[in-house]
Amino acid sequence: MQLARRLTTVAVLLVAYSGPAWCQTLPPPAHVADLSGPRFGGTFLSDGVVQRLKADEGIRVAPMVTQFGWQVEKQFYNGGSGVAALTEAVVLFGGMEQGLVLPSLSWLVGVRTHEGTEFGVGPNITPVGVALALAAGKTFRAGVLNVPVNVAVVPSKSGVRVSMLTGFSLRRP
Repeated sequence: MQLARRLTTVAVLLVAYSGPAWCQTLPPPAHVADLSGPRFGGTFLSDGVVQRLKADEGIRVAPMVTQFGWQVEKQFYNGGSGVAALTEAVVLFGGMEQGLVLPSLSWLVGVRTHEGTEFGVGPNITPVGVALALAAGKTFRAGVLNVPVNVAVVPSKSGVRVSMLTGFSLRRP
């Protein structure tokens, strides 16, 4: 009898206090856009980077290399504030005009305004080593076509790399 009374009390309290939880509304689910696409441009290498590639890897490279690659990007909308969070992975291959393949991998997280101004930061891995990439730019929209124009600065122990990239993507929900 004592056990039945305690179970009844627990059940009544559970129902009484669960009402406010049932009345709460959850935020709407985030909308996601896939803005992946090709990227191309150029990277300017400081003298320290050029010298490190030569000394450590035996690679002779000019201070400017072309870049070709692909960017995988997801943009998360937050429901009307005008600012969207984004994450992107950028795989580039540089120096092909010089008969070289210099790989670069960056993972950036950042924000983009409704007008297309964007900023991101994240790790970058190349034959020179690991560094932190800082990127900013603007995405221009023409219908479903997006054309990003970005500048990335990657300071490292060896020196600085400055990349200017563009490309395109189709807005896909």
